[in-house]
Amino acid sequence: MNRLLVFLLAAVDALVAVAVGVGVVLAPVTLVWVFGVSGDADWAALWPAAATIWQLGHFAPVAVSLPAELVALGGLPSGGAEFTVSLAPTALAAFTAISAWRSGGRAARAGAWLTGVLGGTAAVAVVSTMIALTGRASVASVDLWAAIAGPALVFAVPALIGALVRAWNEGDDGIVDALTERIPDDVQNAVDAGARGVAITVAGIVGLGAVVLAVLFFVRGGEVIALTQAAQTDLPGVVVLALGSLLYLPTLIVWFAGFAIGPGFAIGTGTAVSPAATSLGVVPGIPVLGVIPDSTSPWLLLLALVVVGLGALAGMVARGALLIGSETDAEPLRPRLVALGVTAVGSGALLAVLAWAAQGSIGPGRLAQVGPEPWLVGLVAAVEVAVGAAVMLLSPRGEEPARPAEPSLTRDAPVASSPVELRREPAGTVSPDEFPTAPLD
Repeated sequence: MNRLLVFLLAAVDALVAVAVGVGVVLAPVTLVWVFGVSGDADWAALWPAAATIWQLGHFAPVAVSLPAELVALGGLPSGGAEFTVSLAPTALAAFTAISAWRSGGRAARAGAWLTGVLGGTAAVAVVSTMIALTGRASVASVDLWAAIAGPALVFAVPALIGALVRAWNEGDDGIVDALTERIPDDVQNAVDAGARGVAITVAGIVGLGAVVLAVLFFVRGGEVIALTQAAQTDLPGVVVLALGSLLYLPTLIVWFAGFAIGPGFAIGTGTAVSPAATSLGVVPGIPVLGVIPDSTSPWLLLLALVVVGLGALAGMVARGALLIGSETDAEPLRPRLVALGVTAVGSGALLAVLAWAAQGSIGPGRLAQVGPEPWLVGLVAAVEVAVGAAVMLLSPRGEEPARPAEPSLTRDAPVASSPVELRREPAGTVSPDEFPTAPLD
C-alpha cells in the first residue's frame, strides 16, 4: 500500500480515538452543566473542564489552585489550597492504547508500519496541542508540554508495539526481517512461546484483581452507598460520581491485582493495604473508596498461589508451543530457558507499567502518594510467575511406556491359503501323486 495512504489512514484512526475519548468526557460534563448548574452555569468553563479531565486521563498532571473562599468552605488547611492531581482515570488511556495497538497492526499489515505509527502519533500530537491551547483553566491547569506529550505517548507506544508484533509474526521485508534472520529458529520459537505466556499471566492477574474487586463490592456495598448518601448530592451529582467511578474502574482493578500479587497499594503516605497487613489513616470520602477493607486476613496471602498457578499455566502453554520434535526426543534446554525468561521478565515489566499507570496523587499532604509501588509489584510478580513457569518448563517430562514391536510383513512371508489348500488328507492315506504309475493296456 502507498505510504502516503498508510500515513493518512493512521492519522484518521488517531483522530477517531481522540474524538471518541473527548466525547466520552464532554457528554456527561455537558449534562451536568445543563441539569446541575442550570442558570448559574459558566458555559465558558465547560470546554476547559472536559479538556482537563481528558488530559488527566492521559497522565498529564493537573495543578489545582483553589480560591480562598473554597478553602475556607471546605475547612482545608492553608497549605491545602494548592496541590497536584496525577492519579489518572485510566479508562480513557486504555481506550486510546487499544485503538493505537490496532492501528499499528494495520499499518504493519500494509507494509509500512513506521509510517503508520508516525502518522498516528503526529495526528494525536497536533490535536492534543489544540486541546491544550483552547482548554486552559484557571483553577486546574495542565503544563503545555505534559498535555501534548501524555496523549502522544499513550498512542505512540502501543502503536509501535502492535506494529512490531505484527511485523515479527508476518514479516515486513525490512528491519524486523533483518533482525529475525540473525536469530536462531529455536530462539524465535521460544520468544513466541514466552509471549503467549506473558499474555496468559497478565490477563489472569488482571482478571484476578477484577474478581477481588467484585467480591469487595458485594461485601462492602453498604459502605459505598453510605458514602454516596453522605455526600448529599442531587441526581446530576450521583451521575457524575458513577461515571467517575467507571473511568477509574481499571485503576481500581490494577490496585487489587497488586493486592493479589502481594505488595498491595497505599491510600496516602504511610498507609498500606495488602494481604499481610492493612494500615489505613483517614480515607477520603469518595464513595468508590468504600470498597477498601479496614483489615485483612493472612489467609489472603494464598492469593499469591493463584499467581504462581497462572505462571505454571503459562509455562505449560509455552512448553507445548515449542518445536521440540517427537515425544521421545530430548528437549533442548536453551529454548525453554528463553521462554522462561520472556514469560517472567515480560510479565513483571508489563505489570509494573500497569502499576505505574494506576498510581499518583489525589490531594495535598499525605494524599500525594496513592496506589501501588510499580517496581515492587513488577518484581514480586516476576518472581511468582517465574516459580510457576519454571516448574512446567524445566521439569523432566514423563515418557510413554514402550510398546512391543509389531511383526512386519516381508516378501518371504507365507501367503494365506485358500480353504481348499488348507484341507488335509486323512491319516493313513496316500496321495495318488506320490508314486509313479503306468497306464494299463
